[in-house]
Order: sequence, then C-alpha cells, then structure tokens
Amino acid sequence: MASLTASDCTYLERVLGMSRGYVLDFTDATFGQLFGRHGINIHSQQYLDYGTSKAKKMRAFWDKGSDMLVGKILAEMLDVYEAMCKSGSAKMEPVPYKECRRIVARLCGKATDADSATDGAFSDKEFEMPDIQKLPVDPTVYGIIRARLDEARRCLSAEAYLSAVIMCGSILEAVLLGAANQNPKRFNLSKSSPKRDGRAKPFAEWRLADFIDVARDVGMLKHEAQAFSHGLRDFRNYIHPAKQAESDFEPRKETAKLCLDALEVALADVAGQA
Repeated sequence: MASLTASDCTYLERVLGMSRGYVLDFTDATFGQLFGRHGINIHSQQYLDYGTSKAKKMRAFWDKGSDMLVGKILAEMLDVYEAMCKSGSAKMEPVPYKECRRIVARLCGKATDADSATDGAFSDKEFEMPDIQKLPVDPTVYGIIRARLDEARRCLSAEAYLSAVIMCGSILEAVLLGAANQNPKRFNLSKSSPKRDGRAKPFAEWRLADFIDVARDVGMLKHEAQAFSHGLRDFRNYIHPAKQAESDFEPRKETAKLCLDALEVALADVAGQA
C-alpha cells in the first residue's frame, strides 16, 4: 500500500481530474498501456474494488501498489498533464501541481524538493509587491491592504502558515472586489460573470472563483496569474475547519510561500505592473 495521506490524494485527484471518474484524457486503451509498461494490468479484477471507472481503478492501485511503483506511474502521468498544459488542452494549476511533484519525489525516495518540476509556474526570482496605489480599488483601503500584506509576511516568518495563506486569500478577494466596484460594467458584462435569470448577480453574491475568472476575461489577469490565483483560492478555503479536517491538510512553509508569490503575481497584473 502506497503511503499516501488524505491530503496527498486531494492534490493528486485535483491535478489528474478524477472527480468524474476520469484520469486526465486517458482512454481505457491508453490507460491500460501506461500501466502495462510497468507490468500492471489495471483493468484486471484485482483493481475493481471500488468500481470500473479509471479513477476508481487508480484509487485501488494506490491501495495495492508500493511507494516506488505508484511514484513511477504518477510521475509519468504528471508528465502527461504538463504536456497537456503546454499544448493548451489543460490549464496549469501550479500550486496543486507542485505539491503533486513533491509527493512523487517522496514516494520515489528522492531527496530533492521537486522545485525544478515547476519551471512553467514560478521562476526562481523573488517577486516584488507592486505599488499598492496603482491598484484599481478605493483609496481608503490602500492602508488596509498594505497592513495585511505586512501581516501575511510576518505570519510566514512566525511559521503561522495557515494564517499566512488565509491572509493572502483575503487580500486577493478584497482587491478583485475593489476592481469590480471600480469597473462594474466590464465585470457584469463578462461572459464569465455568474448569472441569475440572465443577469449578472450582485457582487456581494460572487465567489472568489468568479472574480478570478472574470478578471481574466476582461484582461485584468493574465492566464498565468489566473491559474496561480485559483491555487491560492483552493488553499484559502481551508479557513473552514471541517474542510481542513476532511482533507487532512497541514500547510507548510512552501505552501504559504507559494500563496504569497501567487498573490504578488496577481496584484502585479491588476496594478498593470506585470
């Protein structure tokens, strides 16, 4: 049995797109071929414990395979995911993807932290926070945003990683809401705006995911920043204790640093300083 935790499985299932029974864009044939190269007949009775879909067979394989074998197959699947992103058939989610690469490195007994696997995500340089006063928000909140950014950094330094993640998420939501309030027509007319009876909902009813997608649609966020922002949003949602317990999520320094980097990339786009 592979030593996968509940949080490991959450990251892997997200990146591999397993929520509806599929695994990436594998057909039954190509799924079988990938496992066959590693000496596994994934379509055999041995892997039908949970059902016949590819995702359910994958979960059964995780239960039965060794760390090394599971790690090797997951590494190949992550290569496929990366190729799909580069070809435009999938959208890169850098934060979950980086966590998946770390999981694979651990399963395969590698000491590296797998940072090099995210060349398409973050560069090695340190991001610099944009000029807060260039953000399209009400000037009365400039001081609050600056104070929260400082607090997020202090949380990171104090090893209060969950607090840092939640603080980053609150800043992103505040800035995108402020941008929407400054540009209501652009946001409401976006094809991505959440609708009710054919009309855009009031901003107070939008989710952070809605603000991110609409900001991308109106050109305020680039594709890279949109993907990073969704990764930050996923982690921010662990503000709910039940969700954190369900996923067995324990934020680490790397997670918090990724979220701060994602926030800085998004703010640079919104401020027009990317």
